[in-house]
Amino acid sequence: MAGIENPTLYLVSSGAPPIRNIDECVALLQADGWSVCLVVTPTAATWIDTDKLASQTGFPVASRLRTPDEPGTLPHADAVVVAPASFNTINKWASGISDNLALGILNETLGAGLPMIVSPYAKPALTQHPAYRASVQTLLSLGVHFTETEALKPEHEGRQFRWDVITEALRTTRRSHG
Repeated sequence: MAGIENPTLYLVSSGAPPIRNIDECVALLQADGWSVCLVVTPTAATWIDTDKLASQTGFPVASRLRTPDEPGTLPHADAVVVAPASFNTINKWASGISDNLALGILNETLGAGLPMIVSPYAKPALTQHPAYRASVQTLLSLGVHFTETEALKPEHEGRQFRWDVITEALRTTRRSHG
């Protein structure tokens, strides 16, 4: 587990196949010196072992809105990575919809000037949808950085997801943010 003295990264994840191996992404980010807080959509929360991931990160996996009486459990973020980012998450985020914790955090941090990397995971037919293209353009205009849409997909059947695409993009973006 990375110590709290490390910069904090919010890893926001949607319900898409790579979420099942998100522990690999967490390990790479921790090896790069990040304390990782995993925030997942309600669907993604049902696809993962939240207890195992909480043990790996040292933070509870955040997946639901808290009540007004509950204290927050996440430290302040220094950067945000959205991976995998589904068609639905990208479109809702660009539209300012905050109907779950993950989207609420994305909307709140959008204007904070933090480095933000998005790695989409959507079918090619969906990425051609006009709403998706408009959403990507909206987020790009607000300073969000995108990896290529196919970045996380394994090159061959049975291969691991290419999480290194995320760590490389984060390193590049972090350098450009000073």
